Amino acid sequence: MKAEQCEMRGDYGEIRLLPESIDDLWHLQHVIAPNDLVFATTLRSVESASDKIRPEKVEKRPVRLGVRVDKVEFSVHGVRLRISGLIEHGVDAGSHHTFNVETGYEISVIRRWRRVDLDRIDRAVKASVYGVIHILTIEEGEAELFRLRQYGPESVVTVTMGSGKGAEVNTRQAFFDQLLSLCANVTGPLVIAGPGFVKDDFVKYMKGKDSALAGRALVVETRRIGRGAVQDVVGLGAIDKLVGDLQLSREVKLMDEVLMRISQDGAVAYGIRDVADAIDYGAAEQVLLTDTLLRNATVTRLVEKAEGIRASIVVLSSSFEPGERLDALGGIAALLRYKLTR
Repeated sequence: MKAEQCEMRGDYGEIRLLPESIDDLWHLQHVIAPNDLVFATTLRSVESASDKIRPEKVEKRPVRLGVRVDKVEFSVHGVRLRISGLIEHGVDAGSHHTFNVETGYEISVIRRWRRVDLDRIDRAVKASVYGVIHILTIEEGEAELFRLRQYGPESVVTVTMGSGKGAEVNTRQAFFDQLLSLCANVTGPLVIAGPGFVKDDFVKYMKGKDSALAGRALVVETRRIGRGAVQDVVGLGAIDKLVGDLQLSREVKLMDEVLMRISQDGAVAYGIRDVADAIDYGAAEQVLLTDTLLRNATVTRLVEKAEGIRASIVVLSSSFEPGERLDALGGIAALLRYKLTR
């Protein structure tokens, strides 16, 4: 989740929110409440003079609307959050409208914020995968490493030909060695970006020295280096792909842990009844559920109870293999703090 506080007066004001995963949509379902004012850019039919002449040609256009929330629910037709209410700001004021919020869809919420709501947003922001993605921008003799933060790119270090170790050598190999040492400290995905062939040469050099590190690198052609290159990478959609891959990798690891504990008769519960027992005993540490169960009222109450004992909630997409495996176990499972005896 990305979150940015805008104008606030005490505990009342606007927070801009950008969900990055299904988990974030789950959080938003519990943050947004009836009578909140939500702003977003959406498509809506807007009649013009030409439309009156040819009414069959009415087209939907992007408009900024402010909706007074009446209902918040997960759509039965897909993994999205439906926020419905009456338009208070923008075209067709007084009419009904529904925002279909998916990952990557920015909204602004104006309300009186409770401490529990701010804490939930803070947890979602800290869980964002963006903080583990680095971008190395490179051209001949100059490179800069960035870490992606919620607020944008953060410069980590700049390297120029002949700086630091190997300055007296002043060769491309010394330059590449510096960059390789720098990248070796990066634990997450690494994007290598820049114009021309220098980035490709560096990746080839990296493969010869550290094939595992090279295997985590994604090469992107950009028109420039520095912050401009980071903007190019984001604009080309490379980060969206990485985020999706990271989320899927996380789901795979969690499901592997669930199945391993089941095979070893370990600290795990699955199925609604057993997970409910684990939550009642305060034993649940992580609760996993598929997105199809987000519309199940019983499961929703169960997960809210799990959050009450500070269990983390992970929502798996039923469209991918980890979610399908969880569906076979009843759609819900819990990794426990300790094994329950029966």
